[in-house]
Amino acid sequence: MVDETDEALHRRLVDGQLGAFDLLYARHARALFAFLRRQLGGDAREAEDVLHEVFLALLKERAPPARSFKAWLYQVARHLCLNRARTRRRGEGALAREAAGSPRTVTPPDGVLAQAQLVSLVKRSVQQLPLELAEVYQLRASGLSLDEVAQVLGVPLGTVKSRLHSVVSRLREEIET
Repeated sequence: MVDETDEALHRRLVDGQLGAFDLLYARHARALFAFLRRQLGGDAREAEDVLHEVFLALLKERAPPARSFKAWLYQVARHLCLNRARTRRRGEGALAREAAGSPRTVTPPDGVLAQAQLVSLVKRSVQQLPLELAEVYQLRASGLSLDEVAQVLGVPLGTVKSRLHSVVSRLREEIET
């Protein structure tokens, strides 16, 4: 059962074999959690909540995914994140996020500091991207293929490629300035 495709495991799950759920969860939970955490501004607790919602949706899903199981999972995750953002915008309260703990007192080596600054710059730059570009970046960074990103977003492959090019161009400009 370990060597089976995701789609085959999903069929087994629909047939009532809960061991297939465990395998699907083990295969996808870590990467999906990382994606959700990035989508939700680094909030691990909220990302974990959404991760559980995604896998609950999997338990309820009886029809096989249209093409790619992985793309289906990310599509569900993306929609749940968008729903949460809409809820927040309606005024049901966005919690203020503040960094916990005290500032570091140990100065890291220059290479580590430069790398950390670059990562921070990329994160800030991605947050400033329009939603359609940021989503392409986040999905790609989560390991989805270009085809899978197109499926998740419901856009043609050419659109994904164009958006990814725009992302790279904008990030390059930010880093070079």
